[in-house]
This record gives sequence, structure tokens and C-alpha cells, in this order.
Amino acid sequence: MSKRRIKKIAIVGSGIMGSGIACHFANIGVDVLLLDIVPRELNDKEKAKGLTLEDKAVRNRLVNDALNASIKSKPAPLYHPSFKNRITTGNLEDDIAKVADVDWIMEVVVERLDIKQQVFEKLEKYRTPGTLITSNTSGIPIKFMSEGRSEDFQKHFCGTHFFNPARYLKLFEIIPGPKTDASVLEFLNGYGEQFLGKTSVVAKDTPAFIGNRIGIFSIMSLFHTVKDLDLTIEEVDKLSGPVIGRPKSATFRTVDVVGLDTLVHVANGIRENCPDDERHELFQLPDFINTMMENKWLGSKTGQGFYKKHVSPEGKKDILSLDLNTLEYREKQRAKFATLELTKTIDKVADRFKVLAKGKDKAGEFYRKTLSALFAYVSNRIPEITDDLYKIDDAMKAGFGWEHGPFQIWDAIGVEAGIAMMKAEGLEPSAWVNDMLASGSTSFYTIKDGATYAYDIPKKSQEKIPGQDSFIILDNIRTSNEVFKNSGVVIEDLGDGILNCEFQSKMNTIGGDVLTGLNKAVDLAEKDFEGLVIGNQGANFSVGANIGMIFMMAVEQEYDELNMAIKYFQDTMMRMRYSAIPTVAAPHGMSLGGACELSMHADKVVAAAETYIGLVEFGVGVIPGGGGSKEMALRASDTFRKGDVELNVLQEYFLTIGMAKVATSAYEAFDLGVLQKGKDIVIVNKDRQIATAKAHAKLMADAGYTHPVKRKDVKVLGKQALGMFLVGTDAMEASHYISEHDQKIANKLAYVMAGGDLSEPSLVTEQYLLDLEREAFLSLCTERKTLERIQHMLKTGKPLRN
Repeated sequence: MSKRRIKKIAIVGSGIMGSGIACHFANIGVDVLLLDIVPRELNDKEKAKGLTLEDKAVRNRLVNDALNASIKSKPAPLYHPSFKNRITTGNLEDDIAKVADVDWIMEVVVERLDIKQQVFEKLEKYRTPGTLITSNTSGIPIKFMSEGRSEDFQKHFCGTHFFNPARYLKLFEIIPGPKTDASVLEFLNGYGEQFLGKTSVVAKDTPAFIGNRIGIFSIMSLFHTVKDLDLTIEEVDKLSGPVIGRPKSATFRTVDVVGLDTLVHVANGIRENCPDDERHELFQLPDFINTMMENKWLGSKTGQGFYKKHVSPEGKKDILSLDLNTLEYREKQRAKFATLELTKTIDKVADRFKVLAKGKDKAGEFYRKTLSALFAYVSNRIPEITDDLYKIDDAMKAGFGWEHGPFQIWDAIGVEAGIAMMKAEGLEPSAWVNDMLASGSTSFYTIKDGATYAYDIPKKSQEKIPGQDSFIILDNIRTSNEVFKNSGVVIEDLGDGILNCEFQSKMNTIGGDVLTGLNKAVDLAEKDFEGLVIGNQGANFSVGANIGMIFMMAVEQEYDELNMAIKYFQDTMMRMRYSAIPTVAAPHGMSLGGACELSMHADKVVAAAETYIGLVEFGVGVIPGGGGSKEMALRASDTFRKGDVELNVLQEYFLTIGMAKVATSAYEAFDLGVLQKGKDIVIVNKDRQIATAKAHAKLMADAGYTHPVKRKDVKVLGKQALGMFLVGTDAMEASHYISEHDQKIANKLAYVMAGGDLSEPSLVTEQYLLDLEREAFLSLCTERKTLERIQHMLKTGKPLRN
């Protein structure tokens, strides 16, 4: 049988989910046909233009309006605005025959079985046999949808459930129908992971599948616990947010964003369709939820939910919170618990759970109640919703943004300790958990030879989780493959002659220990290895240089030490570029300031698609001082072409720094000149990033890597460019677009990128520009307003304009 490839997909239904899914397929380079129904009447604009129901603009109005609304929404569904050109729109009357030419048809219409069945009946008339056909249903049984369809249709039919927004949430649930061919499931499982960048989870055809079944149970459990323990919504959000590795929006803010009506719809579906669920009563809506539904307090979509934006008569904006006892809005209250204070020094989230579960205050009671309920519930869902415990963890991490799944949290507390905690709450785990302990397995997961194993219930043994061979999981090899370690980095042997330098500092900031570690990594690689990857698997690659260290040196006026620190940073970046071995940077998430400079100096960048990268130093009152200003001048020089207005080219690079532009995806970083076409690459699945970076380092080494020759040919424009920049910043300040201090920073940057006040365009060395850059950086560190900006950033995490 020939290998299945997806070149073109038809998405039927252009609502929020349909358009979002269409955009994500466009993100990965697939040709998309997006279809929706034809309007039955003209709107006022169409009447004014004299259009009729037969005009194409009218017939495609619904699909075009929906897609345009999606593209304009935040966060952006497309990696790059130009990718919208990969989507063609049409309607289900004029264009349905085009589905004959696609490789995959996905239905994303309203959640009504009768309508879905009508759509499938229509589609089958035009579908080419062998074409994949799936439904993005979030809960309608798959077995009912394909009833009455042909054998070929049913063989190639299943559920493919994306979570909203499709670009950002990683869960991709695949739900087989009664006759789905095993090869179809295998293909979709691999395609979701490799091409869509998702965590693919094959689920059983049960109400709400895996993610929503466990996720909605967890939220409903909290809804009942909040009343039992008389907690405020602020307290619950404090307890159920980042402290336990959950999103900042925690519980109630998340419900406001998603919409209370959406949550209630799924909860009611579970209650109605799972009468034998042992926690059936928990899916009964509490009184306060019913009242909110009646009042249409649904969250962001109606302007108020658990939280409400409020503007005082004086014009002051603030956010009010709902008092669950009075159901009236009040000022937000600060939540504080002694148990949480005990976890402040514990960096690893997994290590906090033991402390939290032993808390002596209301917080401890909250964790014991909610975690006990969760542990009991997930153990009883096997084998109902899945046969594999790791799939429940995968679904919760990928679909709900949990750092750890329920069974991983249970492992962190200890399986036996978790059972004792449950019994104290009057709960029992499923019998298989006790059988596991009796078999000699004391945890749900184990690590062996760098791979993760999970307890297999039928086999009563630890079995290797499939699909790991494309990944390198640093948590699994950090101890066994360690080559060097200090407080800032761990250097690991990835095998095949390639090292990895993994940042371990707070928020992966780049300070003295990290720079020492980077230099040590190059030393080790040059001596005994063949290449170096700089990568980690934290939430973010790095938020940049340690500005706290810079602030302390500047306040103490230790300018010689600061000069040496900045030179050490610059020298380290140059070492990345001019070492004897290939260096590959693997940025993901926030990759700001110094992290951007590091990426720009590696031989190659293997960036995750979700990389938010840029030179943001202007926000703290300085210019990029670790080689970033120099590098932008160099890249401008390299893009000067015969016939170009060189000043205009240089100005674009200048504005990238001056406006502290941050790419909202790796693809946008090419536009900013931060990534370079033909050299750097983008990978959609972050889990594959370290392995891919290693492969490229190995490829470069095997091809006979020779380090570049140091540059002496950087063209700078001197006074010609400097004059233009100074006139521009003067006009901006005079018009009050920028502050006086902003102008001072911009003028310093202009001096560096122009190459100083040379009388004519000249060729200079990189070191010449680095020296100008360092001098400008240091002079700005003597400014009071710069110190105010750095201090404000350290306190609030936000830039100050002064």
C-alpha cells in the first residue's frame, strides 16, 4: 500500500474551531479548502450594493467572515500572516464536489448528531474512496455518526478532537469508530505528533473522551470543594495555578475565558450519559452555577463571570471578584496560605506536592480533598476511557496545560501515601492500583536507559511508552549522562559525539555561571566531542541576561567589573560562532534579549514554531550589549544589494531593536532578521527539538565542519547613517512619540549601528562594533533613568517608560 500523505484537506464548518483548525493546517504547509453553508438572506451591506443571493461574495460570506474573524483574533491562529494564502474558501453547494480532490475531509459543524449525519451523507456522494474522513466532535459518540455510511467510509472514519485554540493547545484526541481501520489510527497518531506538533492520544468512544472527562471532573470537584471549605475564588485560583504547575488562569479565570456555558454543556453531557459513574453526583451543577447561567454571567464573552472588569466614576480600571456566598461583585482579596509559603524555595513543581498535601491549614485540606478525589477518579476510569494510564496524563498536560498529569502527581506524593490520603477522605483507588503494589511496582512510572516506562495493567509490569524514539527527554538523561554541572548549567552527552548545554538558572537567565558553563561546553566539545547543542525543555528557552546582576553592579558603580562582565558575555557569544565545532541553538517559548543574541551567534538555529524571540533591551533602558547590536549591523551589511538604498535597509534593522520587536512565532523571526533563511529551521513539535538539533549538529560535523573566518568586511555607513538616525530621533522626541531618555538610548544604538561617526562608508571588523556596543551599553548603565527602568522590570516584570 502506498504511503499516505496529506497535501490537501477540506474543513467543513468555519466556526471558531473550524477556522482555527484550517489555520493550523495552513501553518504546516497544507493546502486547505474551508467550506460552510450558503446564507439564506442578504445583509444590509449586500442590499446597499445591489447584490443578489446568487453573487459569489454573498454565497461565501459566512465562510469568509468567519475566517477573517479568526485571523484577526488574539492570540493569532497563524504562524505568519502570509499563510492565510494557503486557505481557499467556498460553500457546500457550489464547491462540495472539490472534496473529491483532497486527502482528508474533516467535519467541524455544530454539535448536533442529525446535522452531522446530513453533512456526511452529502460528503459521501463526492468523497473519493480511501480518503480520510473525520469529525472534530467534542463528545457525540463516534459510533452513531457513521451509521448508514458505506464500508469504505466507515473504515476511514473516526473522531479527531482538537482543543481550542488549535494552534496553541497540544492535545489531539483520536477516537475510533466500530469499523475504523487500524492503519488509519496509526497514521493519524503519527501525523498528529510529527506534522501537527500535537500530543496524539487514542481514546475510547466514551462521553467527553479523555481530556474533557477528567478535566471537567476536576473543575466540578473544585466547584463543590470551594463551598465545603468556604474558600473565595481568589483563594482557589491561588491554590490551583502555577504553584502546582497549572496555567496562571488557574480555575475560575480559565472558566471565564472558555465560557461557563461551554463547561456546563460538557458537564451536563457527562451527567446524562454516564449514569454509572461513581462520582455522578459531582456533575450536578451547584446552585451558584445555575444562578450565574440564569444571569448570563458566562465570563469574558458576556463581560462578567467569576471576575468582572470595572471602571470607577473616576475612570480607574480594576477587576472585581464574585462572592460565591452573596453572588455580588466585590473588590479582589489577596489570598495567602502558610502552606504555600513553605514551597517558595522549592523550584521543581513535582517536589512541592508532598509539602502541599501535608499542609496544616485550609490549603493543605484543599489539596488532600481535591487530589484524593482526582486520584480515585482517574484510577476508576481505566479501562473505561483508556487502557493506558499514561494517556490520561498526556491528555491533561496537552489539553489543559498541566505540567504534571494525575498519575505523575500521585507518584510525586508516593503511591502508598496517596492511598492513605484517599482513605482518610473516605475514598478508595481502583483494585488495579493495589494489584500494582502487590506485583512489586511501587510507582506508575520508571526511567530506564533514558526512556520512560509506565505500569501496564493487563501485563502487571512496567512497559516502555511507545513513540519516544523520536525524542530526547532531558529529565531522563540528566543524571546518567552528565558531563559537567555548575549552578547555571548541566552539560549532558546526547550520544553520537554531541553535547547539550542545558540552562538551570531561574527562568533560565544568562548570568556568570551560565556563561562559564557555555565556555566549558565548547572546551569539552572541542576536546572530546564533535558538536554542541544549546537547548533545554523548560517553559521558556531563556528570558535573557541576568539584569539583577547588571543592576547591582551599576548601583554600586562597579563599572570595571560591569565592563568585564559585558565583555565576557560578548566573548562567549563570539566563541559560539568561532569555535572548532558546530553549535546549534534550540530556542522555544520566550527567547529574549541575551537568549536572542545567543541564538544569533550559533551556527544554526532549530527553533520551535512557538518561539517568541527578540532583542528587548530598550525596555530596560539599554541597547543589546551581548553582540546583538553588532550582529544586526552585520546582518544589515550582508543584505545590502546593488541598487538598494542602504540607509533604508539599515533603518529596518535599527527599528527591530529600537522598537523592541518580538516575533510571535519562529516564522515571524525571519522577517525581523533574527532567524536567517537557508540556515535556520523551524520545527512544529517541541518534543522533537533536542533530537532534531542533535541530528543537525551531527550532520554538520560529519560534513567536515570548519569554523568561519572572523569578519573584517562589515560595511558601516558612518556619518551618513548617523545623521539620518539623529534627525529621526529628534523629530520623534519633539512630537512626544518617545521620551527624552528613549531618544538617548536610540542615539547610542544609532552610533553603534552606523559604525560611529566615520566620515564615509567603511569596512570594519566585528570587534570594532563590539567595542562600540559595549561602550554604549556601559554609558547607559550610568543613567539614573536606566536604573529606574531596570528596577521597575525586576519588581513588576514590565517595562517602564520614563
